[in-house]
Formats: sequence, C-alpha cells, structure tokens
Amino acid sequence: MFSEAAPHRIPTTFRTAPAVFLKPGHVEPWLPFRIFNRGFEWVTQRFTAGVGFFLRHMVTAAALIAVMLGVTLWLFQRVPAGLVPSEDQGYNFLVTVLSPAASLDRTLLVAAKVTEGASKNPAVVDVVTIAGYDLLTGAQRTNAAISFVTLKDWSERRDPRLDARNLAPAFAALNADFRDGVVIGFNPPPIPGLSTTGGFEFFLQDRSGGRLDSLAQAAQRVVQAANKRPELSGVSTTLTTEEPQYRLDVDRDKAKALGVPINTIFDAMQSTFGSLYVNDFVLFGRTYRVTMSSEGDFRQSAEDMRHVFVRSNNDTMVPLDVLVSVHRIVGPDVVDRFDVFPAAKILGNPAPGVSSGQAIAAIQQVVSETLSSDYSIGWTGSAYQEIQTAGTGSTGFLFGLFAVFLILAAQYERWSLPLAVITAVPFALFGAIVAIYLRGIENDIYFQVGLVTLIGLSAKNAILIVEFAAQRQREGLSVYDAAMDAARLRFRPIIMTSLAFILGVVPLAVSTGAGSASRHSIGTGVIGGMLAATFLAIPFVPMFFKLVTRQQRAGTAATSTETSVTG
Repeated sequence: MFSEAAPHRIPTTFRTAPAVFLKPGHVEPWLPFRIFNRGFEWVTQRFTAGVGFFLRHMVTAAALIAVMLGVTLWLFQRVPAGLVPSEDQGYNFLVTVLSPAASLDRTLLVAAKVTEGASKNPAVVDVVTIAGYDLLTGAQRTNAAISFVTLKDWSERRDPRLDARNLAPAFAALNADFRDGVVIGFNPPPIPGLSTTGGFEFFLQDRSGGRLDSLAQAAQRVVQAANKRPELSGVSTTLTTEEPQYRLDVDRDKAKALGVPINTIFDAMQSTFGSLYVNDFVLFGRTYRVTMSSEGDFRQSAEDMRHVFVRSNNDTMVPLDVLVSVHRIVGPDVVDRFDVFPAAKILGNPAPGVSSGQAIAAIQQVVSETLSSDYSIGWTGSAYQEIQTAGTGSTGFLFGLFAVFLILAAQYERWSLPLAVITAVPFALFGAIVAIYLRGIENDIYFQVGLVTLIGLSAKNAILIVEFAAQRQREGLSVYDAAMDAARLRFRPIIMTSLAFILGVVPLAVSTGAGSASRHSIGTGVIGGMLAATFLAIPFVPMFFKLVTRQQRAGTAATSTETSVTG
C-alpha cells in the first residue's frame, strides 16, 4: 500500500515505453508519402472549391440532382427484372424425346448417340443417361430419356463458351446425329426444387370445358408464336394428342346376357394387359408386394384377348374378345390438370441477353394476342415466385430507409439533420443502377439486398460531414463556414473508409466458379453505389445541411421573437 507522504514511483521500463511508440515532434514522412499528401491536398482543395460552389449556387445544384433522379428512374425502368440469376452449377440436363409411342429399344439407340456426342465436348467429364423417363412431365414414357451431363471444374472452363449456361443451348447441335428424335439442353434451376428446368414453366388452362384436341391446338399456337419472339427460345409443350392407343369398348348388354359381371371384365383386363396389386407377404423379415401381370409375349397385341377368359355367374368361361371390341385411335399420353382445369404444360428459356422478367412479359403478351379469354396462364416454379415478389424489393428498401431515418432522429433528437443524411441515399441508388446497367446484370433479389446495404453505407459518409458541421455550428461558426469546415476536414476519412470497403467488395464483382452470378449482382451494385455515394454525394451533403439548418434557425428566431413580444 502506498502512503500519502511517499510519492508514487513508476518503474523505469514503464516510464520509457511511451517514448518508444509516441515520438516527440513532427517528422516528415518518406518521399512517396509526401508526394501522396501533396496530391491529396490538391484534390481536397478542388473538392472544397466544388462544395463552396454548390453552397453559393443551390439552384444549379438542384438542377443537377433533378437530372440524376430522372436518369435513375429511367434506368430502373430500363434494366430488366428477375428473381435470381442463372448459375453455372457444373452440370446440364439433356432431354431426349422421340416420336409418340416409340419403343424403348429405339429410345436406347438414340440415347446412346446423345451420350456419345455429349462426351466429346471438351467441357464434359461424364454423362449418365436413363431411358424411359421423361423429366419434363415426370412420367415413365418409352419414347423419352434423360441425360445428366457432368462438366469439368470451373478452373478448367475459362472459355465463356464452356460455361454451363452457354453449353445447354449448344447441345442442340447433337440433333444432327440422328433423325428419330430431338434432344433439348437445359441448365438446372438456380433454386433446386423450385422448378424442373432453369427457364420458365406455366400451365395453359382451358376454362371452356372443351376437348383435349382443342387444348393441344391452342398450346401449339402459343408455342409457334412464342418461338417467333426475340425474347424467347426453346419454347415447347409436353402435351401431345398423337399417341397411338387402343380404345376398348365393353358390350354391357352382351355381358349381362351371358351373366358376366362388369367388374370381372375390368379386373381381367387390368391384371392381364396391365398390372394388378394383390397383397403383401412377409418372408425372412421383409415385406414383399404381390403384383399380377401377364408375360410380355402374351400381351403384345389386341388379338391376345382371345386367350383370356372370364367366369360368368353360371361358371362358364367366356373369351374376353367376345365382350370387348378394340379400336385404334390417337390421344394424349399424359393429361395434366392445374387448379382442376385441363392444362397443357409449356416451358422455355429467355433468349441470350434477356431477363426472366422480360420473358414472362413476352409470354403473357403472346397468350393474350393468340388465344381467347377461355384460356389462362397458371404460373409455376420460379416464374410464379418472381411474379408474386414483384415490387417487394422497393417496399423493403423504403422500410429500411424509414428505419434509418428514425434511428438518426433519435440520435440527433431532431427531425431536420437526419434529412441531410438521408439525401445521400439517392446518389447511391444512381451509382448502383448505372453499374449493373453497364455490366448487363438484372435487377434481381441479390441486387435489391445490396440496395438495402447501401442505405447504411451512404448514410455513414453523410453522417461524418453532418455531425462535424453541427458541432462546429454549436461552437459559433456560421452555417456556411461550418459546412465548409466539415467538408474539408472529413473528406480524407470518408475517402479512406469508402475505398477500403470498395476494395473489399471487388472480389465479389470479379469472382468465378459456382454461384458467381449472384456475387456479381450484389458486388457490382454495391461498388457502383459506394463510388457514387463517395464521389458524387459528399459535395452536395454540405448544401443539404445548410438548407435544413437554415429552416431550423429561422424557426428558432421566430420563437425567440414571439417570446420577447409576449414578455
């Protein structure tokens, strides 16, 4: 314990430590730093002169801001909208479709040629093909096949032509190897499970109660008109009414006369020419399902019904062909329904350089111009989500802006100064929309997230000026001098912090590999917004501070005058 009489003695090591880190006096920096300081001082003087010009010529500044706001609104209408960008996920789909009712053997031959041709592509590592399954309809069909094409690592596919988004339509060149069918390439959807393919999907609903033939013809008219539009590519429908089929008509009067129950006839046809579930049984601890069906050799043609007999109520066996007549017809293989109504599934892709929002608008226009009001569109997948979320980005941005304003109002305990801070946000919007417009990026959800981020980042730069200007004004300086002093003293910190952040975001804007499209969207918008908020906004922020402070001082003067008169 130290006594009051004895002075505190500090060890020598503690006494000399500050002399090591805090050297007395000012020493000139190295030559490169001196050159940089002189150059930055020159830039600061030019910046201060610009601030003074806008403070003296507010009408000119207001005209420039009005032009900027007009360009921003025009660009927001010009930049195409979308939900999420299409990504290179390292693989593609190849859907092979043959003529209706083509046998599985023919499909296997064509699928083998597709596999061989796709394997020759320099970007392909492996191809896995499954015949008998239609990815587009989700049904088992003998005339369809699906191929999963695995691509090489992104580092080995630097050529833009080897990007998965460009390879998918390029695989259409495989159609030259065969004439029995057609192969269509698809890029997988950016959100797995949200849709089947990476393009758009919708159901064309027939609300008139007409025949399926009329629905198929309407779907074909839409497909033909859509493929003529420059915004669309690869539009097709899964509905076809040209599948060769057999129509079986049961002579119910004859069956009643012979004493054959109708349900017996249908059970016999199902168990013989189709499959019939019988029961389950347990063997060695495992459950097995019993399904009854005839061998393939005994159900190859309609004439095989003469070998099938049904039992009448008199215990006599009646040949099935006596009770059933067969007619060859054509009809649909798979019939879809959407919201109870018969529907035809139509899918396609936006043309290169066209956003999903533009493709959706083009499809809506095609349907309205081609068909009557008896047909309507039922959107599914990512297109449905995009339509449902339209406008929510601007709503979220406005709520974020309002929240920042309330926080600043609580911090300053005033309503005027937060207005001077918020005025820097439109400059960030201008820079962000210009950046993605010049780079050809869509206004998607990632860009909208970046806009919400820019609210706080641009307000940070304005806060540095407004807070210091308000402090200098409280010390007795005029509004003009306080604004000029704040702009000059806070210019270097603003540039330093903003450039540090921008350089940290650059890797997002130039990234490659999986998920690069989403990083380009958010990185490009944030960089453009911060550049504008740093180099365009801060010359105008002192002017906004002067405007709101003038109003506040005028209100204060009026209150003082009223108080003195009352006294």
